[in-house]
Amino acid sequence: MSLNEPRIQTPPSGAAAGTVPPAKIRVLVCEGTGCVSSKSPEIRAALEKAAQEFGLGDRVEVGFTGCHGFCQKGPIVVVEPEGIFYCRVSPKDAKDIAESHLVGGEPVKRLFYRHPVTKEVVPYYRDIMFYKKQQRVILRNCGKINPEKISDYEAHEGYQALRKAVTTMTPAQVVEEVRRSGLRGRGGAGFAAAIKWDVCRKQPGKVKYVICNADEGDPGAFMDRSILEADPHIVLEGLSLLGFAIGARKGFIYCRAEYPLAVKRVRIALQQACEKGYLGERILGSDFDFDIDIFEGAGAFVCGEETALIGSIEGSRGMPRSRPPFPAEKGLWGKPTVINNVKTLASVPVIINQGADWFASIGTENSKGTAVFALTGKIANSGLVEVPMGTPLSTIIYEIGGGIPNKKSFKAVQTGGPSGGCLPGSLLELPIDFDSLKEAGSMMGSGGLVVMDDDTCIVDVAHFFLSFTQSESCGKCVPCRVGTRHMVALLDKIRTGKGTEADLAKLEKLAHMVKQGSLCGLGQTAPNPVLTALRYFRSEFIAHVVDRRCPAAACRDLVTFRIIPERCTGCQMCVKVCPTKAITGPRAQAHNLDQAKCIKCRSCYEICRFDAVAGDAIIMVS
Repeated sequence: MSLNEPRIQTPPSGAAAGTVPPAKIRVLVCEGTGCVSSKSPEIRAALEKAAQEFGLGDRVEVGFTGCHGFCQKGPIVVVEPEGIFYCRVSPKDAKDIAESHLVGGEPVKRLFYRHPVTKEVVPYYRDIMFYKKQQRVILRNCGKINPEKISDYEAHEGYQALRKAVTTMTPAQVVEEVRRSGLRGRGGAGFAAAIKWDVCRKQPGKVKYVICNADEGDPGAFMDRSILEADPHIVLEGLSLLGFAIGARKGFIYCRAEYPLAVKRVRIALQQACEKGYLGERILGSDFDFDIDIFEGAGAFVCGEETALIGSIEGSRGMPRSRPPFPAEKGLWGKPTVINNVKTLASVPVIINQGADWFASIGTENSKGTAVFALTGKIANSGLVEVPMGTPLSTIIYEIGGGIPNKKSFKAVQTGGPSGGCLPGSLLELPIDFDSLKEAGSMMGSGGLVVMDDDTCIVDVAHFFLSFTQSESCGKCVPCRVGTRHMVALLDKIRTGKGTEADLAKLEKLAHMVKQGSLCGLGQTAPNPVLTALRYFRSEFIAHVVDRRCPAAACRDLVTFRIIPERCTGCQMCVKVCPTKAITGPRAQAHNLDQAKCIKCRSCYEICRFDAVAGDAIIMVS
């Protein structure tokens, strides 16, 4: 297909003196965790070698960036300034990219992005719907800069906000600018950032602390990790601005030890910021002194709660504390402390640079700015998504996400991580913002967005997420410690066909008790998946307890699988994925499924492209 843009041409060898040399070509390899796990460092090395072999060293720069967000299509390579987007690249593709594209000016079309539904081939980064429908504020530098080069960050307005604040503004003016912007915390509850800042700023005493909460523990969430890996300086600058605003001289980044690449890049960024005078004493010639340490957590989900996080830094077991006093009054080591999420802090430099009015012009009346989600589950395009607050769920799922694959139907979406709620198709036009989600029984949370199709059992989903929060409970308070365990037991009873309608009433009553009686946000929000499942999908629970069947054919005790001979083509895909060799039969002939060997893992059901595997409900007799 035609690219409708000038090709890159190698200048002729004997070019006349005085000829303006062509712009330098930048070949940027994504080296976020996802792409690194798929050998992107080897791809970069292969591209560097190929560039040398073809004599492109003076015209081509091979470098790397952090995560682009489109993790499903990695490893990703982008060629600038054209903006050619290559996906699912392997080291063996490097020679073709160098020879065909960089030397011959003809991009490698087989590596272009292909739309999952329309099958349209899209060569340019800017034209891919996944990116086209986003508005990147927090993720503005992700995939564009080298996270290990402070000069790249500086070239994109890096540390200009800090310079502006410490040389031309007072701490009170910084807090006021954040207040006018309407910034709410992106860590879960959506509390107004400026309120915490102002309360802490007004506390007496010279010793105060600021903490970046990067303890991201939600299943399927990777927003904070990706920002730290792709743009660590934006977090350092945001934390420094927070420190300046409240009068703190010390900051901490609390990051889980399971994020080694993020920790590595933050450490590099800290060293570079100190060398350039953005951290340390008398920052940028002002009277502001500020240092940052990184603290590696052990991976407890409850440490995402700010008082548990404080206890962890202090060397205690991470357990929530009763409030008041709030951390802004009495926090780390008994001193006034402000804790904000990675995404909250990443928003602050752009607010100071662009102004509160600019930021407040994005989003809704009560939810300003953008929201960042990790879009996962039964979705064609998974990855990191940033959209203005108020964007409908349908836009994210069907336009950015590309819809539901494998000709399946949308069933539900869970927002807000394991503590969020399951929302049905009737709410697809629901705007994504703090208040709308809360009213629907869910929450913004830290930003997980899990899409489910009609093969998903809502009872099973509620059991999965509640089991996670129950296992992550610190055990300090009875409602959370005991209540969630009883709820999991009830759900297990229901999904195995042993529950009753009385169990549904008991489950709902217990969920409200846990929600109202728990000490911290973990327990208070843990019942959300169950309560929304009962609210929007009660008929599915009824099917489990009255009819003793699973409509989605997902609960092992309530389903049996069989092969439909007239539909089976004998492709043998099911034979290859069956872990117990329960499926047999020669190629091109209908296969057989031995029920005695079948463990109901659903592998055959999910991989069959011809609907030749049926999941039949087992009608259990009480």
